[in-house]
Amino acid sequence: MRKKYTIQNNPFVVPTNDGKVIKEHFGLATDGNSQISIAHMKAPSGWSEPFQTPEFDEFTFIIKGKKQFIIEDETIVLEAGQSIKIEKNTRVQYSNPFNEPCEYIAICTPAFSIDLVNREPNE
Repeated sequence: MRKKYTIQNNPFVVPTNDGKVIKEHFGLATDGNSQISIAHMKAPSGWSEPFQTPEFDEFTFIIKGKKQFIIEDETIVLEAGQSIKIEKNTRVQYSNPFNEPCEYIAICTPAFSIDLVNREPNE
């Protein structure tokens, strides 16, 4: 009989060059699921990404530290225990300008794909 659950003990570690640790537990890179991706992230102090306008909804839950979001023209800071949903086709920038690492869970629907993130060039 086929098991009706999957335990993920070996997430896909996404290669990065900015000190951020991304471990995708479910999603395109791990199990080919295009509907949802779930990743455990650790963003070092001083980390930031360019603005992007993703073609997916992104939910973020902060485990430790703080994370800054610039959504359209509004700056929001979330702390441990808080969460946010950012709707697809919203211009956003993610960063950690604080003096401690930030650990969080990111869930994207449909799944995160570099082809859907629409990052802007660095200025």
